[in-house]
Amino acid sequence: MTGRTPTGAGPWPYALWALTRAWLLACVFKVVTVPGPDVTVDVSVIYRSWYEVLLTGTYPLDDVTWQYPPGAALAILSPALLPFLEYATAFFVLVLVCDALVLGLLLYAGRRPGIRAAGAWVWIAGVPLLGPTVYARYDLMVTAVAVAALLAGVRRPRALGALAACGALLKGWPALLLVGVRKGRPTRAAWTSAALTGAGLAAAFALWMPGAFAFLAFQRDRGTEVESLGALVFHVARQFGWEGRVELRYGSLEFLGPHVGLVSTLALGLGVLALGWLLLWRLRARTFAAHTPAEAAFTAVLLFTVTSRVISPQYVVWLVGLAAVCLVFRGAAMTLPAVLVLVAAGVTLLEFPVGFGHVVASDAWGVTLLLVRNGLLVAASLIAARRLWRSTVPGARGGARGGAPAGERALLAGSGQPSRVAR
Repeated sequence: MTGRTPTGAGPWPYALWALTRAWLLACVFKVVTVPGPDVTVDVSVIYRSWYEVLLTGTYPLDDVTWQYPPGAALAILSPALLPFLEYATAFFVLVLVCDALVLGLLLYAGRRPGIRAAGAWVWIAGVPLLGPTVYARYDLMVTAVAVAALLAGVRRPRALGALAACGALLKGWPALLLVGVRKGRPTRAAWTSAALTGAGLAAAFALWMPGAFAFLAFQRDRGTEVESLGALVFHVARQFGWEGRVELRYGSLEFLGPHVGLVSTLALGLGVLALGWLLLWRLRARTFAAHTPAEAAFTAVLLFTVTSRVISPQYVVWLVGLAAVCLVFRGAAMTLPAVLVLVAAGVTLLEFPVGFGHVVASDAWGVTLLLVRNGLLVAASLIAARRLWRSTVPGARGGARGGAPAGERALLAGSGQPSRVAR
């Protein structure tokens, strides 16, 4: 026995992936109709219009809905790789390819000692739970980069750093992949690689086309989006006569009216507290296992998602991808938060697009869906943070004890690092 055969070996992962993705493609190609607004409009209209502007040699400087780092231009321009297809069709095909790439990476990783196929099953199930929206945004492409970074980083910290920087220039959040890298030489390697890659690419984008960083001003001016945690305040307040309204701003539906600015400021404050907790954890953590970078990244992205002024449905695919990486490791502590994220993904489909009219109207069904979805994400965040702390900080119950499992030691063989380090 070599121990290199994944638990999920056989045709079933591929068959179920193909079946569920065929359904997603049927939805975005409108063979199957999902109730609610047409989620493909972002690709066929908005992305396509950005594509035309980018082809002229500039970023969309006058479009406040362009709120992405400069690397996003590569995702928007990517359908040019398939010039024989119409823009939206090419985009959906490329997202499908990225989806297949993630599955392949997770299944390939499952062949290593100390790794299992559970992560692949999380990916297979989690993506279709989000419905067609997941194929009608470029977030799955970014998630593929993040998954590749974390899996490569088990043995190659420099690769993690370079891929994290590439991901950050696509969407921003993959920068959080660096928070859980083992202290010492791996941290220096990963962070230096990220800094050099990020600086080089940022300079290249700035020289490539004007307006590479115009998105910063657009992001700064955003308010409280109707699906965010803070928005629940106004959904409930509307039942008691609050005199606000919902309006399309910066590419999403936001609340406008009394006290919205205060809630938006509080959300930013919660984000600062989340950052402070992560810094404190980083300073106090001593026990770093092979799965610590994935678990720290999962926790960090959860915290910043729930404290954000915007929780768009496609954001949940980030969490599904990171949860999948966490669960490829035997002995990982994130099983319960990962399950909560999967349930939240299913509720997200009910919230958008199926029940989005109810959400905008703040009726009982819409508020219930948001309360459940956001409540699941908050619970997952708190549980993940607690488990990360307990498993890495000395003195925390169950934390910083013992050595690594034999499989984990084998996984790290050749990386030049011990499986657990106390500093």
